[in-house]
Amino acid sequence: MRADNSAHLRAAARQRTEHTRHRALAALQRMDATGAPITFQTLAREGGVSRSWLYTQHDLRAEIQRLRDRHRPPSPAPLPPDRQRASDASLLRRLQAAADRIQRLEDDNRQLREALAAALGQRHNAAILSQPGSRDTPNNNHPKVIRPS
Repeated sequence: MRADNSAHLRAAARQRTEHTRHRALAALQRMDATGAPITFQTLAREGGVSRSWLYTQHDLRAEIQRLRDRHRPPSPAPLPPDRQRASDASLLRRLQAAADRIQRLEDDNRQLREALAAALGQRHNAAILSQPGSRDTPNNNHPKVIRPS
């Protein structure tokens, strides 16, 4: 007659379950601390346990879901209803208006740069003409004649 080893088998199974549970919990804590994405698959891989076993552990399932929700980025803003969205034609008109405005501003900038260059040139010429001892000073009794070059 064979000896009844069932008590030893139950103790070994209980110890194996506790060891598996400890690995899963440690992996879950590591993943939470590092901010890693928490899914049943990643936890199973990280903890060295099976996904099917994780699904049978109701408290672990709840903790995985809680941490998953906590680490989930906020959802983007909801889209407005179709009737409130801009049509393609409207967007094209707005784009064309913006392009026209940019062109006008570029033209204004070009004109301002040219006016500034002219003013600086006149200022430079005035400074040269007002220097004492200059040939071109108005004090030399010769009228200044500007001829094309």
